[in-house]
Amino acid sequence: MNASTPYLDHHQMHQMPAEFQQCFDAQRAAYLAHPEPSYTERLADLRNLYRMIQENREQLVAAINTDYGNRCAFETLFAEYFVVLETVNDAIKHLKKWMKPQKRHADFMVYPGARNRVIPQPLGVVGVIVPWNFPLNLSFCPLVNIFAAGNRAMVKMSENSRTLAELLIRISPRYFPQDKLKFFEDGGGRGPAFSSLPFDHILFTGSGATGRAVMANAARNLTPVTLELGGKAPAIIGPDYPIQTAAERILWVKMLNAGQICLNVDYVFLPEGQEQAFVAHCKRLFAQRYPDINGPDYTSIIDQRSFERLQNALEDARAKGATLINLCEGQQPDAALRKFAPHIVLNLTPEMQLSQREIFGPILPVRSYRSKEEVAAYINSKDRPLAIYPFTHDRTLQAYYITHVMSGGVSVNEALLHVGQHDLPFGGVGPSGMGHYHGREGFNTFSKLRPVFYQGPFSAIQMMFQPPYAKRANKLLDLLIRFKT
Repeated sequence: MNASTPYLDHHQMHQMPAEFQQCFDAQRAAYLAHPEPSYTERLADLRNLYRMIQENREQLVAAINTDYGNRCAFETLFAEYFVVLETVNDAIKHLKKWMKPQKRHADFMVYPGARNRVIPQPLGVVGVIVPWNFPLNLSFCPLVNIFAAGNRAMVKMSENSRTLAELLIRISPRYFPQDKLKFFEDGGGRGPAFSSLPFDHILFTGSGATGRAVMANAARNLTPVTLELGGKAPAIIGPDYPIQTAAERILWVKMLNAGQICLNVDYVFLPEGQEQAFVAHCKRLFAQRYPDINGPDYTSIIDQRSFERLQNALEDARAKGATLINLCEGQQPDAALRKFAPHIVLNLTPEMQLSQREIFGPILPVRSYRSKEEVAAYINSKDRPLAIYPFTHDRTLQAYYITHVMSGGVSVNEALLHVGQHDLPFGGVGPSGMGHYHGREGFNTFSKLRPVFYQGPFSAIQMMFQPPYAKRANKLLDLLIRFKT
């Protein structure tokens, strides 16, 4: 169990909001009083999560829309609401199997009659730090794993999700006592205090810079962390793959949530000479799919700071020689609604901001290449991405990229979809994150897989190897070594 509050320095203790400390103390006390909820209790928690989402559907969608200014309702329902319900159902289906102790081999020669087991047990109190881009998905999907594993949770929402946070704070007591689950607003510099609490585990989703700060705060209490960060995830179009199909699939993902997805395609590798065909398809597709960029189907950029960051990145690229192609030419995006015109960017150079930072918006740089080795060398010269997206029907080429380019995950001939597979773990690697959750791996992340050894009817070790270690013990050990080798 983690250390308690005295491990925080004096400044942190002074800054710790009383509601954080009081909730943590109540959840820790509740955990100690009842450390291992039964299968029936965990099932009830999962069903309450389901009810909480299902019974408040319209309010949840409206709250997220308010926080964004305009969040496409279909995107909220498809990428958040539906995903959470499916995640709950999957956990309910597999919970009994996940909870079952695992049998492990015990060496009969040394330990006759002994039994080995690995017992998954709850960790205790888990802290969840939620970003603004998919605030329902990225709060409730972790809660599914956390409650399946028998834990309690404190959830801090993003400063940009204020309306949703207020709603969740208001409705959650109808479904859970606060010593089981409590939501908190952000703001006023409260984030560092939250991650300084001596949780038994912290899950953070967000930027690498903030992830480093969270990890530093957690280190003071030796709190383990799962970090789901970002990264410049590339799509790689193989020479055999139809450009039109690639454009259709990549543009759909890139426009989803106006590109504000940590797993989104950050840039595209195209075989040399295919750039103009790709651009032409993307122009046509955007005109078909978004005839009115100011309409409800195209999501707003989350805040003015992010809107200006994207504008500045485009201008930086233009000033340094890039070619900018506006995909909604002829339409006038409403800047007051923070509707950002999507662009393809050609002729990128290393010194441009678009080459250096995760884009997190509807800007798609295109790079040309001549060989697969060139592609792998470029990606491997950068931080390891959260995902790679090879588009090719050539199994050998698929295997090449999976083998030669390390990333958090891979979707072949599609982007993003690996994250929606319930039986696949989700997580980054290196600068794109650490640890996994989703499915069985999520249950394991929020459990202590506790090894338990049960001695047999008698102890061979005690009988054979008592000191003084005279000839008999040495001979027995020598025989055992020979038998094993």
